[in-house]
Amino acid sequence: MNEIICPHCKKAFKVDEAGFADILKQVRDRQFDEEIRNRLALAEKDKEAAVKLAEANIKNALQEQLAKKDQALAELKAHKEVELSQKLALKENELLQLKAQINNAQLERKLAVNEATQKVEKERDELANALKMKDAEKQLLQKSLSEKYTAELNEKDVIIKHKDEEIALRKDMKLKLSTKMIGETLEQHCETEFNKLRATAFQNAYFEKDNDSKTGSKGDFIYRETDEAGNEIISIMFEMKNEGDETATKKRNEDFLKELDKDRSEKSCEYAVLVSLLEADSEYYNSGIVDVSYKFKKMYVIRPQFFIPMITLLRNAAMNSIQYKAELALVRSQNIDITHFEEKMNKFKDGFARNYELASRKFKDAIDGIDKTIKELEKTKAALLSSENNLRLANEKTEDLTIKKLTHGNPTMKAKFDELDRP
Repeated sequence: MNEIICPHCKKAFKVDEAGFADILKQVRDRQFDEEIRNRLALAEKDKEAAVKLAEANIKNALQEQLAKKDQALAELKAHKEVELSQKLALKENELLQLKAQINNAQLERKLAVNEATQKVEKERDELANALKMKDAEKQLLQKSLSEKYTAELNEKDVIIKHKDEEIALRKDMKLKLSTKMIGETLEQHCETEFNKLRATAFQNAYFEKDNDSKTGSKGDFIYRETDEAGNEIISIMFEMKNEGDETATKKRNEDFLKELDKDRSEKSCEYAVLVSLLEADSEYYNSGIVDVSYKFKKMYVIRPQFFIPMITLLRNAAMNSIQYKAELALVRSQNIDITHFEEKMNKFKDGFARNYELASRKFKDAIDGIDKTIKELEKTKAALLSSENNLRLANEKTEDLTIKKLTHGNPTMKAKFDELDRP
């Protein structure tokens, strides 16, 4: 913005660059025209003054010469007419020369005026051409910027139109799909992504839909993988959830965690993963893999784009602990063998005690019968009592029989039972 002070009212006002340039152009054109007129007027005045001065000088000179001539004629009347004629011819020649000088002066002045006028006109034309070029450049720049902005706006309008059409298409597609169909579409997407890598990265993996609903509920997919020895490396229960934009009741991811944990426990899966498109505007769930183990152990919530990376991460972590799992399985199998050995011993003791009890009853009945019927059987009774005593001693020995006594002198069995007693 430029500030201009009015020469009449002395009031200051501001104009922009375009207005200032227009005012400056008007002032320059007016000054230029006034300067041309002033120069032309001065040149005309100089010309008239020079002409008048030349004419006055000529007149004065002529008058003086005429006076001298008249005087000379008066004085030389007696002279020869031939001499007078020569003098008159000479004077006429001089007059012609003076007129020629006046004409030359006028011509020189005209040339000087024309030269000055041409110079000023040239400067004016140059300024005018420069202004025209500036105006032309300004118009071209405005036209170029206008075309550029118009093209960009048209391009943006086209992009916005395509986006609006795509959004409308997506919304229309989601409106036509039910919530179950949308969920199945997400399941198909995950299954397709897994099948793309099944032959290369997951050759020994089991990944199928959970169709077992005996317990009243089921998940969507179960992932299991075992090593060559049959030891389980990792198992994951997957649940896929989505809903349409126009669904009246919006679900939250937390609404499905408890049921997913239940399905994981019933199907004996180590991990539980919820693949969800719910709460699409949530920065918490859009940030990546969300660990919800603080609510339910070994549970995660992910977006569909993290489906394969999630399996890979959990699988790689499980691979690092596969050696420990194999050793644990071996220890468990050994513990089962020891448990079976102890069960056999207890079974033997129970059977022996039962047989002893039956034999004791029979012996008592026999002794009562012998006491009632015949005293002569005292020896037999004594023998039977002695047998009972021996059986009692045998039973006491059996009761005193322990695993430690059986494993006495057997370091391997002793070490196994010592391991069982450790916490």
